[in-house]
Amino acid sequence: MSAINQTTQATDRPDEDIVAAADATAAHLRVVREAIGTVIFGQEDVVEKALVTVLAGGHALLVGVPGLAKTKLVETMGTVLGLDARRIQFTPDLMPSDILGAEVLEESPGGGRSFRFIRGPIFSQLLMADEINRASPRTQSALLQAMQEHHVTVAGARHDLPRPFHVLATQNPLEQEGTYPLPEAQLDRFLMQVDVGYPDMESERRMLFETTGDAEAAIKRVMDADELMAAQRLVRRMPVGESVVDAILRLVRAARPGEGDEIVDSQIAWGPGPRASQALMLTVRARALVQGRLAPSVDDVVALARPVLQHRMATTFAARADGVDVGSIIARFVEKVG
Repeated sequence: MSAINQTTQATDRPDEDIVAAADATAAHLRVVREAIGTVIFGQEDVVEKALVTVLAGGHALLVGVPGLAKTKLVETMGTVLGLDARRIQFTPDLMPSDILGAEVLEESPGGGRSFRFIRGPIFSQLLMADEINRASPRTQSALLQAMQEHHVTVAGARHDLPRPFHVLATQNPLEQEGTYPLPEAQLDRFLMQVDVGYPDMESERRMLFETTGDAEAAIKRVMDADELMAAQRLVRRMPVGESVVDAILRLVRAARPGEGDEIVDSQIAWGPGPRASQALMLTVRARALVQGRLAPSVDDVVALARPVLQHRMATTFAARADGVDVGSIIARFVEKVG
């Protein structure tokens, strides 16, 4: 049994157990980040947010132009974390049954007939939904139940998904051709929206040498599914101070219209619901653990405000006409919280 499992299962001295478990898990996560860093260059912040999402038990939406190693990141995380990972390339002709699976009619040797369910690629621990917004809304909605309830229903029968279950989806900017916006209900199921930008010059220089030679970096497994779930349980046991809770509540509630702020009412069409508060509560704990700290701070709330809130808000037509976007609105709220 690993040190993570040993320390999280003991209950005699809970405070000491959490400290010991946090130390062991943080050390393990440092090795995880180093392993991912041998393949993914110049995206340290993106890697951290993706790890935070998985540690918090959620799903992430990676947004950026093609060619920024979004798919490679998910593939690498699957290997390093020891998860059963599968990939679905979303296209306009993709059908829900291509994701969930379907029942087929089979004839037995005795002449009888029965239906057998053939599982789709969604039955994995880490699902890579590549270019999710290139599929039609009907196909996108096939993930709704799975992402929230961790099971799917086909022909009236329930089929449970493996544990843990995480969706890391990539999305091209909506300005590109052939994309369909994700519905608000599905966006809300993503714990974070992680914006993936271009690497800096030194990272891209290293990338040129590392990826165009005849040798490819070997990716090794650092954790397994049981150790990851133990770390996820630890995240939920970590203490959170009142100042952090107050910062979360002030931030989320400030982003909602109808709270008495006329500027907010004129700029925000709809704001984040309670699921955003829950997401921040989990992700600030996970970020503290990834960085080797026992408890989160208000700085964690500030750092994660945009990725947690930006896909859960929409600006009014008047705000867009004035050049006001969601990012600038969140930045204004963060200044008051920080």
